[in-house]
Amino acid sequence: QHKDAYQAILDGVKGGAKEKRLAAQFIPKFFKHFPDLADSAINAQLDLCEDEDVSIRRQAIKELPQFATGDNLPRVADILTQLLQSDDSAEFNLVNNALLSIFKMDAKGTLGGLFSQILQGEDIVRERAIKFLSTKLKTLPEEVMTKEVEEFILAESKKVLEDVTGEEFVLFMKILSGLKSLQTVSGRQQLVELVAEQADLEQTFNPSDPDCVDRLLQCTRQAVPLFSKNVHSTKFVTYFCEHVLPNLSALTTPVEGLDIQLEVLKLLAEMSSFCGDMEKLESNLKKLFDKLLEYMPLPPEEAENGENAGSEEPKLQFSYVECLLYSFHQLGRKLPDFLTAKLNAEKLKDFKIRLQYFARGLQVYIRQLRLALQGKTGEALKTEENKIKVVALKITNNINVLIKDLFHIPPSYKSTVTLSWKPVQKADASQKRASEDTTSSSPPKKASAGPKRDARQIYNPPSGKYSSNLGSFSYEQRGGFRGGRGRGWGGRGNRSRGRIY
Repeated sequence: QHKDAYQAILDGVKGGAKEKRLAAQFIPKFFKHFPDLADSAINAQLDLCEDEDVSIRRQAIKELPQFATGDNLPRVADILTQLLQSDDSAEFNLVNNALLSIFKMDAKGTLGGLFSQILQGEDIVRERAIKFLSTKLKTLPEEVMTKEVEEFILAESKKVLEDVTGEEFVLFMKILSGLKSLQTVSGRQQLVELVAEQADLEQTFNPSDPDCVDRLLQCTRQAVPLFSKNVHSTKFVTYFCEHVLPNLSALTTPVEGLDIQLEVLKLLAEMSSFCGDMEKLESNLKKLFDKLLEYMPLPPEEAENGENAGSEEPKLQFSYVECLLYSFHQLGRKLPDFLTAKLNAEKLKDFKIRLQYFARGLQVYIRQLRLALQGKTGEALKTEENKIKVVALKITNNINVLIKDLFHIPPSYKSTVTLSWKPVQKADASQKRASEDTTSSSPPKKASAGPKRDARQIYNPPSGKYSSNLGSFSYEQRGGFRGGRGRGWGGRGNRSRGRIY
């Protein structure tokens, strides 16, 4: 009966500042009484949300949740999602709060609005909507985040993941791995399959294409925290052995200053502990063995007078050897007679000579490091140089343990070591997942024992017969697609532009 009066309030949005302020308050206040004018009312409020006067805009946005009733809710969620592009911080916070409040009324309806914009909206809206999901979902109570809601998030995320940039992919993995229903073994298995799909492990690997390499590394970094003794890394380990290791020296990366070869070997080492039954185990173990030999030099030949005929000693690349030896040791457990039955006697003898030479150099270096660190505690160990020496000692000790195992007759695969960049655990490190890996929704961090990438140094031990190069320590934290959108992985096709209220 007061329809005309309400229509007059709606017309107030065309008036001056005072009329607009009144309209911003009264349109939502009486909205539920005039269902016939619902569309006009929402459109009028929407005009106020885009007013030039910031105080009117804020008032209008603050009241938007009052329109979120029944079938109108997804539309309001869609509008609020588009309003996330605001650069006014107070306005942006109001939009966030409004979205959270309608989330509590109807999570699925709100998600419908958010995902429709992620799939079809402007780039800035898409970016901010994904960020909203990655930061706010974990704050919502369990009664809001029901199993049904989580299943909806997974289904919609799969649609988005068909065409994402690397950065978006990392955020979606953070969103999905934080869902309660995906904390189970089968849930983690589902996530690993999603990552494998994204990594496109069926495609031919192109080591000279930085985007192809970067995509594989990004995906593998997301998969590593998901692996366990129940969720196997076999598909990834197989791909690395068959396609990446043979092309190790040809790898290119868009990331300046990153030792890409070491990065790949570290990922392989981390995954090797959780590899299940592998189809071509012997052939892949052979590829791993051949790559290991490249970094395990033969002793230099001695001239007749007993001096070295060669001009200099071979460099011992400890960081690379730690990763390769560890991976070989892990996979070797599955085929313990590889060194004795699958290699001919000549090859085994050659390997033993290399191991022995490396072990001798190792002992000298371990003594040098222990001497350098002797008596140093607390603050003294926190200097950059000493941090590097501490890590170097971990690496060399690990290699030492693994070499001793392989010297057994027959070779043994029983020892366990914690990789030098991983936090030390009291439990059996190579068999049990780190507790933080089970719960963390973000990728694991590498040891912070070394300098950051831009200030990285290589520690050169005192020169001498076994002087060696430690290799570049890459202590970057995992994750994060470096570079802008639209590169290789990122061009997302021509999605529609413009406001879709």
